[in-house]
Amino acid sequence: MNAVSWESFWAPVRLSLQVSLLASVIVLVLGLFAAWGMSRASFRGKLLVETAFMLPLVLPPTVVGFLLLVALGRNSWVGRLAEAILHAPIVFSWGAAVIAAVVVAFPLVYQTLKTGFASVDRDLTDAARSIGADEWQLFRYVTFPLIAPSFAAAYILGFARGLGEFGATLMIAGNIPGRTQTIPTAMYVAVDVGDTALAWAWTGAMLSISFLMLLFAGRKRSL
Repeated sequence: MNAVSWESFWAPVRLSLQVSLLASVIVLVLGLFAAWGMSRASFRGKLLVETAFMLPLVLPPTVVGFLLLVALGRNSWVGRLAEAILHAPIVFSWGAAVIAAVVVAFPLVYQTLKTGFASVDRDLTDAARSIGADEWQLFRYVTFPLIAPSFAAAYILGFARGLGEFGATLMIAGNIPGRTQTIPTAMYVAVDVGDTALAWAWTGAMLSISFLMLLFAGRKRSL
């Protein structure tokens, strides 16, 4: 590839990694608190809340992107407030790509962590409470070490889902080269214009990143 092609190749890779890294951290924190709270809570309408949490998993990504566009666009109060604070609109920015990745990855992260919390033996937590452990100590020294494998799996799933996000990202962030163009959206354009060499290069990058993450996850499980 010539110099222009190399720059065309690396720009979406860099942006995709930046978006996925930030989105995976955000969604992991949100998923952790949501799963922890829902695993302890019992209230009327809990099933409805959990169903809403899982909706992005079954909705087409373009539908998720359209709903985000309506909710965060310049005609919404959220969009106007954010633009007044940030002096720039949310939509068609790399921050919008992060939001899209967080939303579509949340169900996977939430469900993985919820399963981890459900696997914690209540006898252990009750024993810790009986010797005076408060809720923070209980989480830090008992619950979190037990759900550590689920925590790692949730992060990897969140990162991978964000890295591969296409439909919602295209709707809310667009496909602006150098600004919002991620690997999936760039690949779509490359295939559309017949640049198969560049499409193969991005395919190799995605395969390499995904393989390394799965290899790291497998190595951590074997330790």
